[in-house]
Amino acid sequence: MKFSVLTLFPQLVLPYFEDSILKRALEKNLFELEVLNLRDFSANKHQKADHTLIGGGAGQILDPEMVENALHSVKNPKHTIFLSAVGKPFKQTDAMRLAQKKHVVLVCGRYEGFDERSIELGADEVFCIGDFILTGGELGALCLIDSIARHIQGVLGNAQSLENESFENHYLEAPNFANAVFKSKEINKIPAPLEYSKGNHARIKQLKLDLSKLRTKFYRLDLFKQHKS
Repeated sequence: MKFSVLTLFPQLVLPYFEDSILKRALEKNLFELEVLNLRDFSANKHQKADHTLIGGGAGQILDPEMVENALHSVKNPKHTIFLSAVGKPFKQTDAMRLAQKKHVVLVCGRYEGFDERSIELGADEVFCIGDFILTGGELGALCLIDSIARHIQGVLGNAQSLENESFENHYLEAPNFANAVFKSKEINKIPAPLEYSKGNHARIKQLKLDLSKLRTKFYRLDLFKQHKS
């Protein structure tokens, strides 16, 4: 699988892949990463990347011709995602689905976002990562890549980790406790559930499901109501 990131600030994206799981996955060629500087595709000799708004208004928007040129430079076939506050919320099911694609292109917004024609002409999907505003789409792109890459075979050392994570069964993950002895009196005041250490795996599985539901009800009542059974 290949990820292509189109951004005005490649230096914000590249360092994320210099450590940990995603670095090792790249070294093993489990996926490819391409980061393109949008300014390189500006038709302006000074690499101007933005324009004022028709009809007035504060701020600038990305040059749609620059975005179009950048997208045309990326080889087909590709699935193109724009990162924008106007997009639909990104969910775990989207990560699982997109992990099946061969090539995902992520276009990072900046300033006041995109000329609407860029979205109409270039986007297969538009995503946001929450109901809040960021200065650019780079963090959103990294969130999507991280989430999608976890579903690529071999990226995680233990595939079972995915099965037990939050959202995989519509609920938040059950509480976890380290299997170790601690010197901290404060930590030792809060014992782990006794059932966790009894070795009855069927009972542990049921207990974790019950705790998962309770946690979801407490933190994410919206999810709990959607999947209550």
